[in-house]
Amino acid sequence: MIRVDKYVSDCTALSRRQAGEAIRQRRVTVNGAFEGSPDRKIDEATAEVTLDGAPLVYARFHWYMLNKPEGHVSSTDDPSGPTVLDLLPPEKRAGLFPCGRLDKNTTGLLLLTDDGKTAHGLLSPKKHVEKEYFFTVARPVTREDAEALERGVDIGVCVTKPCRVVLLSDTSGTITITEGKYHQIKEMFKNRMNKVTSLKRISFGGVKLDGTLPEGGYRALTGEELSVLTRRQEQ
Repeated sequence: MIRVDKYVSDCTALSRRQAGEAIRQRRVTVNGAFEGSPDRKIDEATAEVTLDGAPLVYARFHWYMLNKPEGHVSSTDDPSGPTVLDLLPPEKRAGLFPCGRLDKNTTGLLLLTDDGKTAHGLLSPKKHVEKEYFFTVARPVTREDAEALERGVDIGVCVTKPCRVVLLSDTSGTITITEGKYHQIKEMFKNRMNKVTSLKRISFGGVKLDGTLPEGGYRALTGEELSVLTRRQEQ
């Protein structure tokens, strides 16, 4: 049994205080009736709860989509600067960690969770989970460059696995990789005598960055998005 405000907060990006306000504003129903008491306890396994008419599904683990801004470290604790967890209210942070990493100056989709088993599966090199990035570079990318990147290039620690490159202009496009070596995309373009000037992750494991999410903003994954990740982890 848990409080209604905790149930709503755990299922959404709302803080406990914001969840309480939503309940008092009669935006929340429990088992078909409007709930007016944030501190009433309900059975999280059987209660049917909605927020603004949308059903909420309580899960044992939490998954959040974060639109990471520049300057934040993909870590739970780092003395060199603010971490991605600092973008969440304190009551949301307990047990969360980034599912994978983005460089300090790379922006875009980062998943935060407390589900270690699923996260470990998604990050396993054996799973070949696709990660798509939008890039801009200093010099024009030729078709020869793109084909070389797609075949795989030597970045010192390894020869990269085949990837997919889509050019959107002479100096921008998307690149989809299945690895996560340190500074991998920057090193790949460096092999082609080019320099990445900006990098933004736009999808991970089939989940796409929500285009309405501002930089620094976050939200809970939808049930459909979580199902996509779960199926991908199980493959």
